[in-house]
Amino acid sequence: MSSATVQAVRLEAVLDAPLSRWLWLVKWLLAIPHYVILVFLWLAFLVLTVVAFFAILFTGRYPRAIFDFNVGVLRWNWRVAYYSYSALGTDRYPPFTLADVPDYPTRLTVAYPEQLSRGLALVKWWLLAIPHYLVVGFFLGGTWSSGNLIGVLVLIAVIALAFTGEYPGGIFEFVMGLNRWVVRVAVYAALMSDEYPPFRLDLGGAEPQR
Repeated sequence: MSSATVQAVRLEAVLDAPLSRWLWLVKWLLAIPHYVILVFLWLAFLVLTVVAFFAILFTGRYPRAIFDFNVGVLRWNWRVAYYSYSALGTDRYPPFTLADVPDYPTRLTVAYPEQLSRGLALVKWWLLAIPHYLVVGFFLGGTWSSGNLIGVLVLIAVIALAFTGEYPGGIFEFVMGLNRWVVRVAVYAALMSDEYPPFRLDLGGAEPQR
């Protein structure tokens, strides 16, 4: 694959089988140690993103050390989300690490940009991304009864899991497409890529080939 066709963001996952019929009821409790750590990681992420913003304005580059840390935060957050209520796609407990874990059921990678637009850094995170924020808000916002599409689909999936012992494959593919959209927008809004997120659902656990 040539450098012109490399995808900036790659989110891939494998639906584990079999999954426990009832473990999802307590995953909110099991994930608490991760939630506590993620609060501090996200605070650091926000501060470092501001630092990166000014670095891009002056140099056109995203400092590599900050980039690697921020990708690690996104990666950690996504593994916890995949384990818990953004997908419930695995019962394997997420590792406590910023690093990529190749044998974990899901992986998130972001290609490092050698050069970024200084002008786009001024507008993409608040102006250009607004249409995506509206879409992502529908995917994530509110409660199961007021528009959280991902939550509604995951709820349907675990009800099916509880009664049949199987997570519906079609729902998994759709949930992954929604989460992939969210992650792409997060990377763009965090100034980590100039590649504008596409307005499409790339369904399934594997990234589409371009």
